[in-house]
Amino acid sequence: MAKEDVCSRVTSILEEYLTDKELETYAVQYKKEGPDWKLKVFLDKPEGAETEYVNINECEEVTRYLSDKLDELDFIDKSYVLEVSSPGLDRELIKDKDFVRFSGRLVEARLYEAINGSKNIEGELIGKEEGIVKIAVGNEELEIPEKKISKINLAIVF
Repeated sequence: MAKEDVCSRVTSILEEYLTDKELETYAVQYKKEGPDWKLKVFLDKPEGAETEYVNINECEEVTRYLSDKLDELDFIDKSYVLEVSSPGLDRELIKDKDFVRFSGRLVEARLYEAINGSKNIEGELIGKEEGIVKIAVGNEELEIPEKKISKINLAIVF
């Protein structure tokens, strides 16, 4: 079965299960890492949830459910390792709703082309409109076309 099909089916299986658990699927990846195939499931909290972060018990519960369900359905033709986790404190912003939810937070963006002499930008996320990501860096508001950003993550502030 193609990698995209595995990810799509796993996402569908989880959608139904997570409905009443204050959890949602952030991303599903199925890829070869070294000698092993890995099925990685990243869980997230929906906006408005009681807590902002996924805890270890929630990951464990989803792992048990998904492992049993995948064994029952048996549609993945290769041996694989299942990993269930959260996107982490330095989560990548991948969905449009991430840019709304985390507006006002400090982000780190890596660019394909330098702006003001740098391919790395750190600043406060203002938001994203029509494919343009807006980040406040000092007193300047940068408008960066999304296609020029290789990766944008929440910055970890200590």
